[in-house]
Amino acid sequence: MILPCIDLMDGKVVQLVQGREKALEGDSPEAMLAKFSAFPQIQVIDLDAAIGKGANDGLVEMLASKATIRAGGGVRTVERAEALLDQGAFKVIVGTAAFGPAGPNQGFLKNLIDAVGRDRVILALDSKDGRIVVKGWREATNFKAEDVIRQLEQYCSGFLCTYVDKEGMMQGTDLDWFRRLRAATDLEITAAGGITTLEDIRALDGMRIHCAVGMAIYTGKLDLAQLAWMTS
Repeated sequence: MILPCIDLMDGKVVQLVQGREKALEGDSPEAMLAKFSAFPQIQVIDLDAAIGKGANDGLVEMLASKATIRAGGGVRTVERAEALLDQGAFKVIVGTAAFGPAGPNQGFLKNLIDAVGRDRVILALDSKDGRIVVKGWREATNFKAEDVIRQLEQYCSGFLCTYVDKEGMMQGTDLDWFRRLRAATDLEITAAGGITTLEDIRALDGMRIHCAVGMAIYTGKLDLAQLAWMTS
């Protein structure tokens, strides 16, 4: 499955490089929804919430009312996860709160799945320089995704794994990293970060890994019609 990405900042659809520098703005959220109408799911990330500078709840709710979305960004409490699901999200993406100083934050994760159900949770294993990064990719942990993924299976329906080193850079992704992740879990994996070509997508599909695609769509490097045909 191919998931187009809608990243929200200051009420606008944007694309960032490595979660920091804004590279471009997309069309309005409504226009992007229309462009992505042929895809079964859309990934929506509230970047303002991820870095703790407000939220775009009204836009997330509007998007969820018109499409099947996975929503994330700043989900650091059970209440925030419940709010996104109440706004209509199909699943909620959780990253920062899933980790503590010693490893997976099992107390929080147990409370989360008790409240919303394991099948509604996707855990984000976003990695840079080989380590999981949190708080909008601004802080590094001491953990490698491939080392903790098995411990986290009981708390989610799948994983969003972003190769931050190449996020937004249009330079391809690290297929070897995704092979290691695929070997470490049988749960659903969605890949993101640097996916640039049809060859990237086909290689990941061959590993039974979904693709969340942003910059390559927004710049026209990948053709929406062809991607929609591939995912149908």
